[in-house]
Amino acid sequence: MAISKRKRAMYTRYAIYTLSILAIVVMALLVDWTRLGNAMFKWEIVKKQFPDILTSAAKNTVVFTILGFAGGLSFGLLFALMRLSSIRPYRWLAATYIEIFRGIPLLVTLLALGFGIPIATGWSWPNPYLQGAIPLSLVASAYMAETIRAGIEAVPKGQMEAARSLGMSYPRAMITIIIPQALRIIVPPLTNEFVLLIKDTSLISVLGVTAATKDLARFGRDGVNSSANATPLIVAGLVYLAMTLPLTQLVAYMERRAKAAGK
Repeated sequence: MAISKRKRAMYTRYAIYTLSILAIVVMALLVDWTRLGNAMFKWEIVKKQFPDILTSAAKNTVVFTILGFAGGLSFGLLFALMRLSSIRPYRWLAATYIEIFRGIPLLVTLLALGFGIPIATGWSWPNPYLQGAIPLSLVASAYMAETIRAGIEAVPKGQMEAARSLGMSYPRAMITIIIPQALRIIVPPLTNEFVLLIKDTSLISVLGVTAATKDLARFGRDGVNSSANATPLIVAGLVYLAMTLPLTQLVAYMERRAKAAGK
């Protein structure tokens, strides 16, 4: 007797669930939890991380993220409008910028701008926050530009036509009518970009930040070096989670609302 597709799928799911539970049980039995806890979550070391990890490292991570996001949003809006311009050189320039900074890894951009330009020109960064935030902004703006462009194109064309018929100039209609509607559409992906920037700040430590501008990842790594224990990295990871999880849940909530409004 042939088994229906529905039952076959059900049996497959049950088999996967059973194997997963067995794997978890076997791992739980084989792992030396006392040794693992001492190596990765030692309470005495956890207590030593506070309050500095919050008042210094987490604060610096937030500062780098906000600066990077603000710069990325500003440049992203500019290049999105250039991509939509009727002037061909503007479109070419914006497309070139976006493809370059989306194609080059953030780590390479950080090293090139943080070390390469000062070595080549003799110029030095006036502020360590800018040294990390500007490369973040340039890379983030390339992704935001495409997101903003998609949001602008998602606004019905009739909105622009109606605004022009009322005597508005193209720039005024874009600023007062089109862009506000586009921003409502792209809030979820922009929030995702903010979450990515929070995590990307961990790469700034390659620039050799000062003690005053140490981010979460560098703080955790220095803690590992001083304690010969992985606990500081675990604590730093938990702080990252505490910062990003509310934002990801906010994105999911906004997406659910958008879907409900579209029905």
